[in-house]
Amino acid sequence: MHNDNLTADRATFVTHLECSMTGERYEADRLHGLSRVGRPLLVRYDLPAAAKAMTRETLESRPADLWRYRELLPVRDKANIVSLGENATPLISLDRIAREAGATSLLVKDEGRLPTGSFKARGLVMAISMAKELGVTTLAMPTNGNAGAAAAAYATRAGIEAVIFCPDDTPEINVREIAAQGARVYRVNGLIDDCGKLVAAGAKARDWFDFSTLKEPYRIEGKKTMGLELAEQLGWQLPDVIFYPTGGGTGLIGMWKAFDELEAIGLIGSERPRMIAVQAEGCAPIVRAFDAGERHATRWEDAHTVAAGIRVPQAVGDFLILDAVRASGGFAIAVPDAAIVQAVEDAGRKDGMLLCPEGGATLAAWRIALADGRVSPDDRVLLFNCATGLKYPMADHSGTINRHGEIDWAAL
Repeated sequence: MHNDNLTADRATFVTHLECSMTGERYEADRLHGLSRVGRPLLVRYDLPAAAKAMTRETLESRPADLWRYRELLPVRDKANIVSLGENATPLISLDRIAREAGATSLLVKDEGRLPTGSFKARGLVMAISMAKELGVTTLAMPTNGNAGAAAAAYATRAGIEAVIFCPDDTPEINVREIAAQGARVYRVNGLIDDCGKLVAAGAKARDWFDFSTLKEPYRIEGKKTMGLELAEQLGWQLPDVIFYPTGGGTGLIGMWKAFDELEAIGLIGSERPRMIAVQAEGCAPIVRAFDAGERHATRWEDAHTVAAGIRVPQAVGDFLILDAVRASGGFAIAVPDAAIVQAVEDAGRKDGMLLCPEGGATLAAWRIALADGRVSPDDRVLLFNCATGLKYPMADHSGTINRHGEIDWAAL
């Protein structure tokens, strides 16, 4: 059945939660925010037991959606799964762009096919399913656009009130879709971390649950499914290099966690991709910290870029991002806005692939890294397109025809 992953009874294997900085244990099945030292909590599982239940053969028999991996997901009761149809997203090859660069392989994982048109659906469907399971009635969060849209849709479906704060220059389509999907949305004269401060203040004043990135434990678990799904799609052989658009970095952290769990249950070996954190030159705190050899990233002042989704001046999970990048032998790279815009145009015109600006940033980063030798033409490279390009303004290259006049057909 197409919805077996949502309706079948399956064992759950969550054992506890753990502070990502100190390792302190926290009880599962209780509502948590950050750890005692103000760091993200990570969900831990009984992996030997999960290995017996989630085999390659078992997975092959299940519908191809996010919920096929329930043994490695935190929702206990299937009645609390809040779904809008989170199907597996495809891998699309950029053959012409790769060929022109002399490269062997260039794949894009197109996350724009998910509900609400972005990979934020993965994290928010899990976080809100757990919010439902744990009794949250009102949540609040900051957003640069797509996360707010996903939160609004899933919260409405779960019967949870959502209050969303976004920078006042957030793309108009995002602001309107947040409201259209049932949340209260407010434009703020500041950046996303300024919005986050308002969320924290509102949580104290109004008893909202703070749903900011990594301030609850379960968005990582949803984003983790990118790594689970990718491994399975590639026949349990991971790519050599992954370029990931990095703002809050939840997906990069989640994929790194997924690879460790997959190895522990015997589905992959010890090989890992080099993880590349991609930022914009106008907002690159992770790149600056990586280049300086720091484990934490200080706030980036005057943050600006056409890729709003990666305009995050300071990330609460900075050390987790940097740890994963360094452990993988990867690097952090900043790209100029002009290169982002050019990459989006090239992917559409040369390979018919409409990237969002953040996806364009990964293509721009690959081009720079290929040119300076940090990646090889023979590397198996994966880029992430994190949202449908249809949400973003596009240049008008159309011509006009007067149907009542003489038409110069040779010129068309």
